[in-house]
Amino acid sequence: MKYQQQRQAIVAASQAVSHGTTGNLSVRVDEGFLITPTGVGNDDLSTEKIVFINREGDIAADQLLPSSEWRFHHDLYQNDHNTINAIVHTHSTYATVLACHRKGIQAFHYMIAEAGGDSIRCAEYATFGTQQLSDNIIVAMEDRKACLMANHGMLAVGYDLSSAINLASQVEELAKQYVLALQIGDPVILSEQEMNINIEKFKTYGKQNDSN
Repeated sequence: MKYQQQRQAIVAASQAVSHGTTGNLSVRVDEGFLITPTGVGNDDLSTEKIVFINREGDIAADQLLPSSEWRFHHDLYQNDHNTINAIVHTHSTYATVLACHRKGIQAFHYMIAEAGGDSIRCAEYATFGTQQLSDNIIVAMEDRKACLMANHGMLAVGYDLSSAINLASQVEELAKQYVLALQIGDPVILSEQEMNINIEKFKTYGKQNDSN
């Protein structure tokens, strides 16, 4: 079966980060992308059940149906040809709590910069699986690597599956901290100038020198 290594990585990652049939993951490949199927629990997920979708959004009839959210995966890959190679969508608890209030995450902590900007936006609400939801996500993801989804959940992207999963985990931790900070009042928000410094620093954050 084609793309066996990528299929195995998706199965392992889905079993690690998703619950039941909620959430979905995808990985870009040469001719399109691979994505988890709809309605298949992690206990039943296997490499042959991972769905291939080509660049035009076509799905071969001999496959399972893809995640109902496949459109925003397709559109994010089509909208970015260089830096996005994996997408993780989850209904993680604290991110979803904020999303249900249609609140993004402001620059209460410098680590917000890891998601690419001075905030983590919340995409406007639209019914799951629709083109309108995908369109709303594209707007929220402009110059960003993650966003919340109103009354729904969150998503994160990365240059590979590991980096997308790591960012999704970081966004959930920031969401938790933000929710807790709000319990004792409005947290102090870092200035635009300070966040621009942090955004620049994150371009090389965690990278070792070639000589090391």
